[in-house]
Amino acid sequence: MSDNSTLHETQTAAEQHEFGAEVGRLLDLVVHSLYSEREIFLRELVANAADATDRRRFEALTRAELALPEDAAVRITPDQAAHTLTITDDGIGMSRDELIANLGTIARSGTRAFGQNLADAKPEDRPSLIGQFGVGFYAAFMVADRVEVVSRRAGDDQAWAWTSDGRGTYEIRPATRELPGTDIVLHIKSDAEEFLEPHRLEAIIRKWADHITLPVKLQRDGEYVAANEATALWRKPKSEVTEEQYEDFYRHVAHAFDKPWAVLHWRAEGTLEYAVLLFIPGMKPFMPVEDARESKIRLHVRRMFITDDANLLPPWLRFVQGVVDTEDLPLNVSREMLQTTPVLVRIRKAVTNRVLTELKNRSSDIDSYSVFWNNFGAILKEGLWEDAEHRTEIAGLSRFHSSTAEGLTGLADYVGRMKPEQEAIYYLAGDKLEALRDSAQLEGFRDRGIEVLLLTDPVDAFWPERLANFDGKPLRSITQGAADLAALPRTDGEPDPAPDVAELLASLKTALGDAVSDVRSTDRLARSPVILAASEAGPDLQMQRLMKRSGQSFPGLAPVLEVNPRHELIRSLADHPDKVADAAPVLLDLALIQDGEMPRNPAAFAQNIARAITGSFGAA
Repeated sequence: MSDNSTLHETQTAAEQHEFGAEVGRLLDLVVHSLYSEREIFLRELVANAADATDRRRFEALTRAELALPEDAAVRITPDQAAHTLTITDDGIGMSRDELIANLGTIARSGTRAFGQNLADAKPEDRPSLIGQFGVGFYAAFMVADRVEVVSRRAGDDQAWAWTSDGRGTYEIRPATRELPGTDIVLHIKSDAEEFLEPHRLEAIIRKWADHITLPVKLQRDGEYVAANEATALWRKPKSEVTEEQYEDFYRHVAHAFDKPWAVLHWRAEGTLEYAVLLFIPGMKPFMPVEDARESKIRLHVRRMFITDDANLLPPWLRFVQGVVDTEDLPLNVSREMLQTTPVLVRIRKAVTNRVLTELKNRSSDIDSYSVFWNNFGAILKEGLWEDAEHRTEIAGLSRFHSSTAEGLTGLADYVGRMKPEQEAIYYLAGDKLEALRDSAQLEGFRDRGIEVLLLTDPVDAFWPERLANFDGKPLRSITQGAADLAALPRTDGEPDPAPDVAELLASLKTALGDAVSDVRSTDRLARSPVILAASEAGPDLQMQRLMKRSGQSFPGLAPVLEVNPRHELIRSLADHPDKVADAAPVLLDLALIQDGEMPRNPAAFAQNIARAITGSFGAA
């Protein structure tokens, strides 16, 4: 019970009433289907109590006698001996008729009716309403087999008691209560006694109602102690929030220890009203965000926490932490229902666009943006593959290593550096940056001063196909198809004409059989004898490697073996056709090793190398 109220039920005969609507079916829906977690009942009852307090505060603007006590709060009293949990407030209270109207008809909302009367009120006079005193109240029956409500309307002398076991009927009788307000007494079920433990109750309040502005107090060892922070930082003007407060709240909501890289704090007013406080972390979290692809932005309704499973940002922005608090949703809806409501669809769109705008604005600071990109770029690039609506924006925000430029570079910068004769944006995807920098695939491009983007994240094997082009320039993997460099002049002058190795190519193709789809000459090698390429019709080499590692087969996608006709080894083989049969598998294995793959048969490869060193290739 409240420490400033006294409850006495009179001996007057009780009035027996039946619930409105099909209560049996609806109560079963509320208790078993509407909410995903039983602890939600406490959020609902605290929300209703805070709502009632706001209503009284609002009415006191024109009726001074209804003014709230200075210590107005929601008080929660567990009584393990009596197996009861009492939630007490100093709010507006309910008369007999209001108890019948609000608690006797499921989904009838006193808050909703009250909200309709606010249209003519000045904005500064409108209290922040929480909850709908209807379905949410009946969440109490998830943990209680009997619920008693004793309430006295502010301005009235008479209190009334409402009692029900939730099975179709309820009782109304006169009662006494020293001060206006409401007491809700839950007779806890035997399988719900955890909700009589003060530490469990405090954890629930911290989780679900930490930032409503009304104090919530919990009785511990005979004293009421604060159980919530009672301040909603995101609802304050930015000018009233210090950097230290932002950092403290970021560490609380993100369970992090670093400083945020960016803080986004704004309030939207108009057709939709919502407040947003988001953080982009300054470092990768200890728990990899790659493991779970859902955004965990906390959704609040009028300061009350609803869920962190509303997917308020797309998966490729899941590293963003924070809170979205809206005025335009009912509190008493399940997380499942939230997924399809049009209000959230519009909020998601607006919040996503705002985050992208923030990233674009901050991308001009090269050093700072590089820190962000190294932390979360691999996640952001997932949007290039899966989000057609934002693909172009994400492409502009993406950064890559390059074969020629220092540090990270963007696609726009790459296009600005393209050679006059160059038609495509070239890239090379692999596992390790150092291996890509040394790759034989780059030889012909270096000789022509052509920049190649070096892509090292797993998603880089997928998104170029979806993006297709940037600023009108197609993206082209240098491992896919016959990279045509003939139109691009060399920086060191043109070499002598390549020797004719047509017979050697045919012999190599015969020797390798189905291990390759083709063997052809290439002018994109300078120092290496051979290189692998993928056919133009299929995935590039990195995609093929990823498919192999995941156990997927791809018949008909054997690589192309390209040979450098000017290389000494190739010229020697052309002059000694008797050695081609032994040399062919070694050449293919060498090409695989250059691309970071194992030889097809390591033991046979070792033996062939030993034979090559001793000069016994082609020996009988």
